[in-house]
Amino acid sequence: MPNNLLNRRRFVAAALTGMTVAALPLPAFALTEAQAKQLVNSVVADITRIIDSGKSENAMLRDFQKIFVQYGDVPIMARYALGADARSASSAQLRQFTKAFEGYISRKYGRRFREFIGGEVTVRNARKIKTGYEVRTSVKLRGSSPFEVTFLVSDKSGRGKFYNMFIEGVNLLLTERTEIGAMLDARGGDLNRLIKDLKNTG
Repeated sequence: MPNNLLNRRRFVAAALTGMTVAALPLPAFALTEAQAKQLVNSVVADITRIIDSGKSENAMLRDFQKIFVQYGDVPIMARYALGADARSASSAQLRQFTKAFEGYISRKYGRRFREFIGGEVTVRNARKIKTGYEVRTSVKLRGSSPFEVTFLVSDKSGRGKFYNMFIEGVNLLLTERTEIGAMLDARGGDLNRLIKDLKNTG
């Protein structure tokens, strides 16, 4: 894969990935196009505020986790990342995994926030789709040409939230699903061990 494409994907993962998932929620009827676009604008504004705050890395990571919870449908995201093993997990395990996944994603990608400095995200348009709204944006980093990032937004959880994102057609959370699966396999399928280790990973 070309280095410039990898860099693009890493940037978006750093700045925005915590709010995505490939699971398909039920159709959203109350959410409007304007609300979907505003959600994307709000995420970008909040991220910019954090990286311009001058806070320590740990403080920034805590703020990023708040954004993740606020704008992302974390339970759906975590369940998708766990894959088929989510079906055999107990309710308690799913709750514990979701919380551990929340912190893991926040630490892993939040540390790359600084790559967003000097970048620009422009919301281009939005259109209704079966599962909510598709919001297309153009992202430009310093010294690079613009590339497309598409957000999918739904209100399945009761309010508009991200449930997926594509970078030039590539679903980024599929990588996390693969990595989580590999981590679980390395622990002999022991979900409790994975939950424990995720708390200190990322």
